[in-house]
Amino acid sequence: YVRGLQTLQDQVPSFDSKIAKEILEEEWGVPVESVVDQITDEPVAAASLGQVYKAKLKESGKEVAIKVQRPDILEQIALDMHLLREFAPVAKRVFNLNTDTAGTVDAWGLGFIDELDYLAEAKNAQTFMESIGLTPLKEVVFAPPVLNEYSTGKVLTSEWVDGERLDRSSNQDVTVLCSIAMNTYLTMMLETGLLHCDPHPGNLLRTPDGRLCILDWGMVTRINSDIQLTLIEHMAHLTSADYAEIPRDLLLLGFIPESKADLIADSGVVEVLAEIYGAWTKGGGAAAINVNKVIADLQDLTAEKGNLFQIPPYFAYIAKSFSVLEGIGLSNDAKYSIINECLPYVSKRLLTDQSERTGGALSTFIFGPDKTNVERIVDYDRVEQLVSGFGNYTTSASGALLGKEDLSRTELLENSADQVLDLIFTEEETPLQRIMIEQLAKILTAESRSVWGQLRSASGTLPSGRSVLGTIVDPLGLWRSSPLVNTNELDDQTISTTRKLLGLIQEQSLSSGNQMFDFSSISQQEAAELAVILGRKVWERRSGLVKTGNRFAYQLLQLSVAKLESGERVPVPERATPTTSEESPAEESKKPPRASSERLKNARQLLSDIENDATMPKEPVRETTPVNTKF
Repeated sequence: YVRGLQTLQDQVPSFDSKIAKEILEEEWGVPVESVVDQITDEPVAAASLGQVYKAKLKESGKEVAIKVQRPDILEQIALDMHLLREFAPVAKRVFNLNTDTAGTVDAWGLGFIDELDYLAEAKNAQTFMESIGLTPLKEVVFAPPVLNEYSTGKVLTSEWVDGERLDRSSNQDVTVLCSIAMNTYLTMMLETGLLHCDPHPGNLLRTPDGRLCILDWGMVTRINSDIQLTLIEHMAHLTSADYAEIPRDLLLLGFIPESKADLIADSGVVEVLAEIYGAWTKGGGAAAINVNKVIADLQDLTAEKGNLFQIPPYFAYIAKSFSVLEGIGLSNDAKYSIINECLPYVSKRLLTDQSERTGGALSTFIFGPDKTNVERIVDYDRVEQLVSGFGNYTTSASGALLGKEDLSRTELLENSADQVLDLIFTEEETPLQRIMIEQLAKILTAESRSVWGQLRSASGTLPSGRSVLGTIVDPLGLWRSSPLVNTNELDDQTISTTRKLLGLIQEQSLSSGNQMFDFSSISQQEAAELAVILGRKVWERRSGLVKTGNRFAYQLLQLSVAKLESGERVPVPERATPTTSEESPAEESKKPPRASSERLKNARQLLSDIENDATMPKEPVRETTPVNTKF
């Protein structure tokens, strides 16, 4: 597709430059020579809707690119779209399509008409620069600045940008720039909502300073927030290979009609989609997929369940954008996988987004099918995938280190510390923090029970069968079989997963090849500087630290209450010589739990008091004298 598109673009004929200059004079209202000192005799680039000249402004001497719209292009587009619009319903009937073909043609037609308004194109480029300036990509990607005073509905004047086409560049950083391009388009689609829909190779330039420049902002589409969140969920399911969730995603995104909703849970649908997506994930694009088998499987599904799939009109431009990006990636790497390339951005978004729906996608990603289980423990393989993806985004894929090669390790670590502390110590609870606190509380309580058990075993055993330490601390054996002090299978699983995660963090630091994370070679001076920096940054976030600590304490209390309410007494060995007047702890553990105990009542009351205190509105404090109320 990309090769065919490139051939068409390279063969687009230009129109007469004399007509172009007449259009310039008509739009500017003055002779061309009064605005520019120099202008190329022939266009430096030509496209279907206009052509571009390189010029130098008379007033400032600045080099500019002047795009002039083709004459009578509106009439040509109107005729083409009319013919397509007439054919669309015929194609739907003849080929028995679920897709709204007329709606898709209408969406394309609106896009073409919007592309003819160069003032709207100028605004699109400016909107992109404003929104991308709020992301980590602001230093590595840009659109050419527009000169509004020399732009009209049919003439667009922007600063000239030197660069070479991304698909023709032989520089070593092209792979990184392809990743930056992917992350930029994902950011547009899933964050800013304004997606550039014409990313053909001629519109993506590598500048001499190693940045990515995106040209031609006439063709864009806007994506609403609900679709954005559903797309994030869908991409999380794709990158984590949760294929059982894919049919529901496709229903919500409009790829499966509502009338077919009852069929999405069918195992046959899941299997076919899993096979297609699984092959796609391995890389190589469509060439790596057994197209004949896919067609045969889809035909079998159609024969059994009717025409199941459709293409929603809004997706036409999204498909165009990302198919071109995949083509550029495949031209650079034959095993390029667009799904895997999405993982860094998806990981970053899941870890930093504060919406509840994204939090649900995060839970699905790291817990899998156990996401609703109260005893859930993170899935190590899934966390490894998430951590690796986030690490890739925060380094090369986002371009975060491009242009910062001269920074010291302390300065780079300071930037990383900001990212980590902002994730952990937040004023308001985020989905990520909620999961972190829950899992840390489970880890702490499991490790505490494990250490207590090891200490009791190491202290020796009395003739009664009890440990020396247990007898000293709890002479009456009231807590001997309590689940609060004895480990179970879930604790063992938690401890095992924790050790794996610690190993993963160490492995990631060593395998990254980034000296920034090689703490074995850190100097005494760097250690002192980092201590001061971390102390200052934690102090700046002291309010968030206190609130995070309160949430953690509350979670520990909840776990303790849940343990007590479960009534799971842990069986212990019988005493060597049990008396007839006393029951052994083992016998006591077989009894049903008491309806209520003072400890359980007190724990419940404390938990209720904390919840009431957290939800009770605070009364404003009146100040009679000026005081500093900052913490």
